Amino acid sequence: MNKHALLILISAGFIIGCNTPNNNQTAVEVELRVLETSDLHANIMDYNYYRGQTDDTIGLARTATLIHEARAEVKNSVLVDNGDLLQGSPMGDYIADNYYATNQLADTHPAYKAMNTLNYDVGNIGNHEFNYGLHFLDLATQKANFPYISANVYCEVDDCFRNVKANQPLFDPYIIKQQNVLDKNGQQHTIKIGYIGFVPPQIKIWDKQNLEGKVIARGIVESANRYVPEMKAAGADIIIAIPHSGIGSSENPSDMSAENATWALTTVEGIDAIMFGHSHSVFPSAQFAGVANVDIDKGTINGVAAVMPGRWGDNLGVIDLTLSYQSDMWKVVDSQSQARPITTRGSEGPAQAVKADAHIHQAVKSEHLGTLDYVSAPIGHSSTDMYSFLSLVQDDPTVQIVSNAQIAALKTAAANIDYLKNLPVLSAAAPFKSGGRHSTPADTFSYVEVPEGKLMYKNAADLYLYPNTMVAVKVTGAQVKDWLECSANQFNQIDPTSTAAQSLINWDTHRTYNFDVIDGVKYKIDVTQPTKFDGDCAVVNADANRIVDLSYTDADGVVFTRDELAAKEFIIATNNFRAFGSKFAGTGADFVVMELPDTNREALARYIADESEANGKVDPSADNNWEFVTIDTQTKLDIRFETQNSATADKFVEDYQVRPMTKRTDLIDEFGFAIYNIDLQQ
Repeated sequence: MNKHALLILISAGFIIGCNTPNNNQTAVEVELRVLETSDLHANIMDYNYYRGQTDDTIGLARTATLIHEARAEVKNSVLVDNGDLLQGSPMGDYIADNYYATNQLADTHPAYKAMNTLNYDVGNIGNHEFNYGLHFLDLATQKANFPYISANVYCEVDDCFRNVKANQPLFDPYIIKQQNVLDKNGQQHTIKIGYIGFVPPQIKIWDKQNLEGKVIARGIVESANRYVPEMKAAGADIIIAIPHSGIGSSENPSDMSAENATWALTTVEGIDAIMFGHSHSVFPSAQFAGVANVDIDKGTINGVAAVMPGRWGDNLGVIDLTLSYQSDMWKVVDSQSQARPITTRGSEGPAQAVKADAHIHQAVKSEHLGTLDYVSAPIGHSSTDMYSFLSLVQDDPTVQIVSNAQIAALKTAAANIDYLKNLPVLSAAAPFKSGGRHSTPADTFSYVEVPEGKLMYKNAADLYLYPNTMVAVKVTGAQVKDWLECSANQFNQIDPTSTAAQSLINWDTHRTYNFDVIDGVKYKIDVTQPTKFDGDCAVVNADANRIVDLSYTDADGVVFTRDELAAKEFIIATNNFRAFGSKFAGTGADFVVMELPDTNREALARYIADESEANGKVDPSADNNWEFVTIDTQTKLDIRFETQNSATADKFVEDYQVRPMTKRTDLIDEFGFAIYNIDLQQ
């Protein structure tokens, strides 16, 4: 362990003069409130830079008001952040681009300018903290006025990060902090709170270009089993785990490489509360009612208090712990968890939002103004609207333009490579903004909205949200089909004999950023069939076939189907996250044949500029290379999907629907989404 952690542990005795409970007294009880932000993704301001207007559904500026209110309600509280802080908004891009130009940060990162006004107790590192490299992470986190922890990332070589030696953790794996608290009778005590943080070990895959040969990432549960007993031995009275990790599976809690390991962490003896994140959901909520040993009323998993506060600052995580001093030790005897939203929607009337914290606005004023200039740089013109309102139910211009750009970039890059230049080029792209997780009112604004006409850099950032880099994989037609079969898990199975309402979109187990559309081939999706793969691309129905009529037409007009297609080789343009992820068929390091130096967003911006210069504008119109199979049944089906409830969305659906779609004016879902019927029978 490094010097900082040792100093904390050495000084971790009770403060002189504070009351220490003794066995002659009746049980002493302390109420401790633990607050959490997570997955802010550089959304410091309550501002939508894509729309150019204030947004009361996002931003630390709004969450800060809830923090102040939650602290004022209790005697004792602590505040933690769970990472994915530095990347994800135009402000984050603006700061990163300035860093790339100079290899320095000219000032304190705006995330820390804001957070340093809120007196955080500790921060954990998220996977997106590595997107801009270790040097950027080093420079940024140095300016935080609170300590960082991470228990499962180590240097592979000496000095990979600051002065850390090989096989030592980048940050302290845990810290133990003295916390002065008042009991229910107003008496003061000192409790030693241990904090331990984790990040998905998949960072080595997702940020291979930044981390290969530099760091080692170990399993989350493996690391907890190593350090939690050490924390107890060092005197921690209670232990709060901060995994940047989703809830995960109750079926395989021993999976040491799991990305989402929170459920498994609750089985590690000694952990008293878990502040988790990563998957952008809200816990406790009805979404998790079916998970084994979850109590959504109290907010516990296997009896351990837990909370996850959504994303982009839309919720504040709150856990209230009741601590009792028994047998010379503090024990958690009760808890209550909740996620407090910054925007609430009643059954009637408009949504209500908390006010922004003016101190946050002032702290990042210069960066906000700089971001406004940054996103306004012109790059070209579009011949038509690019909205993602229908991106989950038909081929879509916001995905089409990304695929067009990726294919153009890869064809240029592969033109002089003998073993690649004659292979057909395809593209895999997914809708990054298509209703978020469908779990909060903020998700109703999570759509690409780029109108016809002048295009600025903010539009390219809206169309391609992440700073991924372009990567090409070589695959067979058979792997293309299985890639698409996993993607088709985005849809629930439709019963062609039922007249009951049936939801088309599988919001629960398939993330929309995993709904890859592969351009360059044609295919149909039969949603009456069971899915072949689950959301992790694990086989669940080996004989299922949702993908039908898959074909490829070459430059000479020759059509390839079935066996000829299955054996044919292709290269697919995608991103580093997908290519190295080993989830979809044809992905993983063994399939990678080229890593381009450009980000996907840079390739997109360049494509827009080149097309606009050559033709006056870029045409993003969907080529409709995929569609649903028409359902042949005499039963009148009631198939529904959700999209944004706005006049803009209404008009787009009316103008661009491929299948007949009818808005249900008698219905609106709990988060404010519009509900449509889609006719798959004609």
